[in-house]
Amino acid sequence: MSTPSEPTPPSPDVMAAQDRFIALWGDMGAHWGVPRTMAEIHALLFIAGEAMNADQIMARLHISRGNASMTLRTLVEWGMVTRSHQRSDRKDYFHAEQDVWKLLATVLRARKRRELDPLLTSLRGCLLDDARRGDDAAEHDRRIGDLITLIETLDRLSEHLLGSNAGGDKLADLAHDLSEDGR
Repeated sequence: MSTPSEPTPPSPDVMAAQDRFIALWGDMGAHWGVPRTMAEIHALLFIAGEAMNADQIMARLHISRGNASMTLRTLVEWGMVTRSHQRSDRKDYFHAEQDVWKLLATVLRARKRRELDPLLTSLRGCLLDDARRGDDAAEHDRRIGDLITLIETLDRLSEHLLGSNAGGDKLADLAHDLSEDGR
């Protein structure tokens, strides 16, 4: 039986398939504005399905300790990865959420917090004050207001689907219902 610091390595075929997935996830993350190493570490932890320490991650992805440390800290802050300790080892171990719907809910919440909320604040700052009312100002505010309404509607929809306590359960239920309708 392997110890927590020495997981059983996957077979060469599984390792090659995992490497393809990690590279794909890294490419996809880079296209979405996520640093490649962050996406790759997340992909490794997800596809491995077991907790790994920084040394194991560094060895598998051929990255530096500093890069691994900073990236893992960020993944934990974003809620994409959890940190745990094992009695037999003083090292921190990291584990990615394995439920893809909870993972999606976490990603959506993080993006909302980092991107959507500041965008709404900035859009509200683009509205003109009442002192400068004219036809062009009213039209300007209508267009900005339409964007604000759209984003607020999407925000309420996402809150309803994600629910504060439901994780991705409502979203998973909706996806299941849609897949059943498609049959």
